[in-house]
Amino acid sequence: MHMADALISPVVGGIMLAATVGVASYSIKKIQNDMDEKKIPLMGVMGAFIFAAQMINFSIPGTGSSGHLGGGMILAILLGPYAGFLTMASILLIQALFFGDGGLLAYGCNVFNLGFYTCFIAYPLIYKWVTRKGVTSKRIFGASMSSAVIGLQMGAISVVLETVLSGKTELPFGTFVLMMQPIHLAIGLVEGFVTATIVTFIWRSRPEIIEKAATLEPLGNISIKRVLTSILIAVVVIGGALSWFASSNPDGLEWSLEKTSGNAKIKTPDGIHKTLLLIQNKTAFLPKYDFRPKVGENKEELAAQAKNSGPTINGGKSVSGIVGGILTLALTAFTGFSISVFKRKKRKVNA
Repeated sequence: MHMADALISPVVGGIMLAATVGVASYSIKKIQNDMDEKKIPLMGVMGAFIFAAQMINFSIPGTGSSGHLGGGMILAILLGPYAGFLTMASILLIQALFFGDGGLLAYGCNVFNLGFYTCFIAYPLIYKWVTRKGVTSKRIFGASMSSAVIGLQMGAISVVLETVLSGKTELPFGTFVLMMQPIHLAIGLVEGFVTATIVTFIWRSRPEIIEKAATLEPLGNISIKRVLTSILIAVVVIGGALSWFASSNPDGLEWSLEKTSGNAKIKTPDGIHKTLLLIQNKTAFLPKYDFRPKVGENKEELAAQAKNSGPTINGGKSVSGIVGGILTLALTAFTGFSISVFKRKKRKVNA
């Protein structure tokens, strides 16, 4: 559900970026209460994991579409809403800048759609409500399913509203929303199941991580080496190898665009849209999670060949998964470290 710049107007993009910056600033202020040395590596490793997981598109049977994990609920449950939102912002920035996934103008929209609704609405109002009487495997499953589905539904309707407010007449509200909501319901069910599986594993390994995140407390003396090691191994396996098996079908947003307008890609307007696209083409050294095509190679033909040949060893995807994971880990950990340093300096000033 990564929006391209062509889907939104500069005004909508600017407003959503301002809203995202505001939520991020608020999150930075609030996260200082539970930030400690253990939270920083956990943020980094979870950011790398979600980056890798988002590379795996799974087919939606009978539709010709595919979906991928959003990850906002996982981040909120394991890190808390504030650290979860900041981690999602880091993931999407790395994807947009270095992999050309999601537009630069649409960055604020993408962070809001994938991060805000999950971390600040679905997590506190649905997940925590379901598990308020205690965490069990059944409650984790029920809370994960319901919160993931509702969070993704809110993100999907937000995409529709952002395009309508941007004046995209080729995407009429009624038709577009009838395409977006059902397909993302199916994607949300899969995401809910994956979220429940991951959270249950962490809960059984280190329940304190989930408990501390829920109460916004520092991790303290809790040992999380086993959890960190397991997640890092998953990052390497998913990003380095399982990404070869990702579905080549259009994702839920692309599928909805094609069903609504007859084209999965909307023409990029001139002006700031083209300028930002040129910038993104220069910064994205692994566009669409693969090596740049050689001179004379046709991207469409290569994609068609890959689709017909099925899963094959793809060095570009493997490099993208590993490099992207490292970059996301570094940026997310740097964010956490910066907040921790600021917190210590603030304490010294107030002492």
